[in-house]
Amino acid sequence: MKEFALSGIVRKETGKKATRELRKEGYVPCNLYGEKKGADGKPEAHAFAILAKDLRRVVYTPHIYVINLNIDGEHHTAVLKELQFHPVTDAVLHVDFYEINEEKPITIGIPVRLVGLAQGVRDGGRMNLSIRKINVTAPFQQIPEHLDVDVTSLRIGKSIKVGQLSFEGLEIATPKEVIVCSIKMTRAASLAAASDTEEEAAAAE
Repeated sequence: MKEFALSGIVRKETGKKATRELRKEGYVPCNLYGEKKGADGKPEAHAFAILAKDLRRVVYTPHIYVINLNIDGEHHTAVLKELQFHPVTDAVLHVDFYEINEEKPITIGIPVRLVGLAQGVRDGGRMNLSIRKINVTAPFQQIPEHLDVDVTSLRIGKSIKVGQLSFEGLEIATPKEVIVCSIKMTRAASLAAASDTEEEAAAAE
């Protein structure tokens, strides 16, 4: 995984009024969750804020990063856990980070990269990518930047499911029955298939 450094400031106040003021100043409210838990047994949130312009490179990208956080001089290693966007402007409203360490595996979504020209596409079909990321569990040092899925032999009407895949050193967390990609029949391919069938029938007479 690629690494990226971000600096933030501790949020001394929380709540709607405080977060509105932060956003007016160009900051995005954030929380960092880790091993530490509160009296209710839930992970404790470390509230801080990062300038919106600094977040852009790790948010608006297909890549995943290990984030080296510097929060008022306190250093943490984390990954993006959850993002909240404005429904109209698509601006980032809130970010949750999850603190990681070398010993404990993490579960994270890794981008899927289709490799090869599918037979079904050669035959006139259309490739349909159903999911863009597959969740895997592993120590963060073993997490790749993307997962390669070979589609060379995939034909029209066929699909590849998560359960058919395996990646060395990674435990797949996405359900096995989830479809990764498939080849859909197009009108052109359907007409070509019908024409071939007619020709074969005529030749057999």
